Amino acid sequence: MSMSNNHSSLISDIESSIPFNIETANQSQPLHEAVQSQLNTGNQLNAIDIALNAEQPITTWTKEQISEIYNTPLNDLLFFSQVQHRKYHNSGKIQLCTLLSIKTGGCSEDCSYCAQSSKHDTGLKAEKLIDVETVFQKAKEAKLNGSTRFCMGSAWRDMTGRKSALKKISTMVSRINNELGLETCVTLGMINKEQAKTLADAGLTAYNHNIDTSREHYPNVITTRSYDDRLNTIKTVQNTEKIKVCTGGILGLGETKEDHVSFLYTLSNMDQHPESLPINRLVPIKGTPIEKELSSGKLPKERKLTFEAILKVIATARLIMPKSIIRLAAGRYTMKESEQLLCFMTGCNAIFTGERMLTTMCSGWEDDIAMLSKWGFTPMKSFEKH
Repeated sequence: MSMSNNHSSLISDIESSIPFNIETANQSQPLHEAVQSQLNTGNQLNAIDIALNAEQPITTWTKEQISEIYNTPLNDLLFFSQVQHRKYHNSGKIQLCTLLSIKTGGCSEDCSYCAQSSKHDTGLKAEKLIDVETVFQKAKEAKLNGSTRFCMGSAWRDMTGRKSALKKISTMVSRINNELGLETCVTLGMINKEQAKTLADAGLTAYNHNIDTSREHYPNVITTRSYDDRLNTIKTVQNTEKIKVCTGGILGLGETKEDHVSFLYTLSNMDQHPESLPINRLVPIKGTPIEKELSSGKLPKERKLTFEAILKVIATARLIMPKSIIRLAAGRYTMKESEQLLCFMTGCNAIFTGERMLTTMCSGWEDDIAMLSKWGFTPMKSFEKH
């Protein structure tokens, strides 16, 4: 058997804790008592047992523990991530989110994957901030098609000197919340305490600010903004105590499995785990440095992303950040339906759907709802306790 003796001895107890009436031959002691029994006899618990037994999310994970989970044989890892997912979430519910670029192109950052950087020749032209009414109508269309969270993104490094824009965006947030009853999320780059308060007062549900990758790999991807700049923005949002944090990253940037572990380490050791954790699969865009690197054929095998690695990241994230919504974001349209199903079974419980992402393709509402319905999934309602 590929599972450890500890895991094997706990399977019946774990199964009995799943809220889907899985029958076991013998009704033995509850999982937490079984684990405590092992502790009392001096047995060292492995990281998966710790994750499954925790009464509250843990924010002190070590890289060694995360690596142990990540490198668990995939068959076992997916089983345990399903157990964790069903413990904390309704596994039949998927949150439908729609993302609109409200200010496209002209960004001063040099993110090597991004078509919106002014430093890359991708053929994308800078545009002005869209007016409030146009954004509201797009949100209305998203609601009519089943989306319950409306996300707005702008290609800015930060909000310095953008008081007028912030006022317009706050109006967008208020109208979408109050008139449509949708959750709202924005990604506007770095923001300070006062700007965060303005958004909180407008009723913003969540603020997205991705860490993108591991601290170690980050300098290979971006040089115009530090890793700590990103973490400080996330902390600023958390300090509002009103706005939820949405932060995750991009897989396929030439990172290694060690980078995946480090990326998850940063997220799982935040004072509060992210409310939402978007997992993006890189869509290489012609004219970006990362596309040139990947198409050169010189990338070492260990730095090429596999679908197995995507599942490992999702499963590990679900085990160590059990309450977070894990969103299958950009690049989902490149996956087969069967691959998407595996992601949902592993712990993803949100998707982006609609006309498109910021500058990349996106699966449409009709196709997504039909696909999810075929598998027995139903959309999550706005502000629903997941």
